Amino acid sequence: MFLFLGKNPYHIKKRDPIYKITKGENSTMYHRVLLKISGEALSSEQSVICRETVLSTVEKIKAVRSKGVQIGIVVGGGNIMRGRSAEGMERNRADHMGMLATAINSLALQDALERAGVPCAVQSAVDMDRFCDSYSARSAKKLLSEGTVVVFACGSGCPFFSTDTAAALRAAEIGADALLLAKNIDAIYSADPKKDPNAIRYSRISYDRVVKENLRATDLTAITLCKEQNIPIRVFALDQIEEIFENDSIGTHITNKD
Repeated sequence: MFLFLGKNPYHIKKRDPIYKITKGENSTMYHRVLLKISGEALSSEQSVICRETVLSTVEKIKAVRSKGVQIGIVVGGGNIMRGRSAEGMERNRADHMGMLATAINSLALQDALERAGVPCAVQSAVDMDRFCDSYSARSAKKLLSEGTVVVFACGSGCPFFSTDTAAALRAAEIGADALLLAKNIDAIYSADPKKDPNAIRYSRISYDRVVKENLRATDLTAITLCKEQNIPIRVFALDQIEEIFENDSIGTHITNKD
């Protein structure tokens, strides 16, 4: 683990004048988004939570927010609790441990964002009153409208559901314009491009085709929820967080039409 050294985060004002919907060179294609990042966005090969990696991710988020985008975030916990770590465990217990891992990551992200001058709140699907607020869609939407980045911890609060599904759920509840999935690949392909040199890269694809061709962009529950609520999904590489807000050709768009 690590400690951030910097300015006192409690000096951040509740309302930040930088947070306005802008026009011209600062305009963006999204107004409110749910950004899903993996635990890899905070970790390195040497550390489950790496200061340099966290700061790099925070700078990207800060840059996006400066464009007037309201940002909700769901962060995974794979850097702390991976599937193979749960071998032999009861699934319920393993998933509960995974939720706790997302809470640790959420608090680390909050600390780094606040020290970077970005107001941030953590809301947990599981009551953790001594550490953060409990999740409330109404409260989250109010905070987002004021320019606060809201990080949603502990997934959906229920076992057997992935953090991608939790992200889709929160996207629906906060009225997000899109669900943004930052992955370890730059787009969706017809096959693994590392194994198949003829793999086709999709710039746009439908929910139904993703399911039919089993393309594994995200899990079926998340895809189904976004389809029902007509929430566009964007799949892209983690290091492209800033660029996708200005460049429509980056990543893969998943919508009702191919």
